[in-house]
Amino acid sequence: MVINPEIDLLLSKVDSKYTLCILAARRARQINDMLHGVRDQALLTMAPGQIGQLTSTKPLSLALEEIASGDVGYERVEDSYK
Repeated sequence: MVINPEIDLLLSKVDSKYTLCILAARRARQINDMLHGVRDQALLTMAPGQIGQLTSTKPLSLALEEIASGDVGYERVEDSYK
């Protein structure tokens, strides 16, 4: 099984595996919420084939790709992340 993007690249963007896990999970939840809102709106106006294309990539995969490309970052604050 090949993980894409590679774990070494992802870990170079954060300070620990724990940070990567938290950051990816939070971003995936944001993407999932956004997709559900878009999908609900799309059900009224789009053809079924187009709706399937909106959700073909999993939110966690999108989140990891964004972290690897540097589009998503984090700021460490007292005992938490922002």
